[in-house]
Amino acid sequence: MYTGLIGIAALISAGISNTLGTTPQLMASIALTLVAVGVLGYTYSSYAASGPGIKNNGVMFRSLTQRGVWAYASAVGLTAFYILLYFFDSQLEGIIRGFDPLSKMLSGNPASQWFVYGVLYTLAILLFGIKFIVKYRHSRYQIIRTISVMFFQLVFAFLLPELMARLNGDLPYYDLKNMWPLNYYLFDQYAVDGFISAKQLGIGLLLFGIASIFIISPILTYKFGKRWYCSWVCGCGGLAETAGDAFRHLSDNSVRAWKLERWMIHSILVLITLSTVGVVHSYLREGEGDYWLSADLFLGLFSLVVILIVSLIYFKRKEWLAKDAKRSILIIGALIVGLSGIHFLSDSYHVFLIPTYTLRSAYGFFIGSIFSGVIGTGFYPLLGNRVWCRFGCPMAAILGIQQKLFSKFQISTNSGQCISCGNCSAYCEMGIDVRAYAQKQEPIKRASCVGCGICSEVCPRGVLRLENTANPNQLS
Repeated sequence: MYTGLIGIAALISAGISNTLGTTPQLMASIALTLVAVGVLGYTYSSYAASGPGIKNNGVMFRSLTQRGVWAYASAVGLTAFYILLYFFDSQLEGIIRGFDPLSKMLSGNPASQWFVYGVLYTLAILLFGIKFIVKYRHSRYQIIRTISVMFFQLVFAFLLPELMARLNGDLPYYDLKNMWPLNYYLFDQYAVDGFISAKQLGIGLLLFGIASIFIISPILTYKFGKRWYCSWVCGCGGLAETAGDAFRHLSDNSVRAWKLERWMIHSILVLITLSTVGVVHSYLREGEGDYWLSADLFLGLFSLVVILIVSLIYFKRKEWLAKDAKRSILIIGALIVGLSGIHFLSDSYHVFLIPTYTLRSAYGFFIGSIFSGVIGTGFYPLLGNRVWCRFGCPMAAILGIQQKLFSKFQISTNSGQCISCGNCSAYCEMGIDVRAYAQKQEPIKRASCVGCGICSEVCPRGVLRLENTANPNQLS
């Protein structure tokens, strides 16, 4: 552990290495090596030498994992680093230059702040993924899904985009595992034009992005629930499950938090949907004839999709909507469709009476940067490891709706074996009161459940079971 802290200190010193007259590349290499040795050494001393089984001993009493001094210090340090990397990267020039050799080897370009971010993010998932596997080595499910998120982060999110930039410099950066709306800039004009100019490869990637939204995602969610993405593929989920594993018990499972979660995550989904529609409609109208789809046809198709989704949810699955949600979904649907009609008469720079790019810029800054990056990761030690996934991720919102509508996935319960120990609820990273379902012998089919399976792992009686064969009409 202390070796890792020394490595972090060495990484910080790399940022001022120009002042010290040392080589940034050397300092960065030493720092990352020390961090790796520290994490692996801590893993071995804490878990490898003991027998199989989950070891959460003392997690409720340590300063770092129970909102003590170390937790606040870590949150401040992580948040400060994110702010510097996102908005004041010139202050980290020494650190960034330390990654030049690796960046030039992969993409042929000097390192940028985002390349450094990708390296550190990937390294964190790989190192803490090893820790996670050793800790949960008795569980085949946990081992396989952890290897999966490590693979997708290393290959699809990090290596392939860098190599594609080397092979085709005109191709927009594309994390192949990130779908819209998580990848909210996928349909921006510069990205679409870049894909089209890259000809077969670019058009293929654009079509893959569209198919991921309307075909691949619904099919996989129907079969496996949202866990196929949130716990097996997604980089945000991968970091939460690996580096954030020690903080999963900090998630708030109160009713107040659940109500806040519902409103926040679906409001953000509406916001990114409106801003994306506005951006696409703007450049389709400006470049009328340059694209195969006209602006008015696009807006009409969007309105039709909204009507179909609202109708499906309200008339086919009305039983799982709370009273306020029933009213809200009708009001939001009618408002979007009504404003779409008004939008036919508005100028090309406004969406639903709001300036398009102002809305997009606000989303990118407050949600895409501050919430998902700075708060979503920096506040692990204070708010739990899934604060972004619970309260902000629009991709989680879409997958949650699909999971509730038609997925076969659920967690079955056996109340006859439940001893009400509360382990399941305590370690649910999504703040679900799992014990309440188990005591009533109700299956768990919550929109927020990411299917991590930890509730089942920490249960001493085998009460909980993850299943893909549930009747989609059997709602909890």
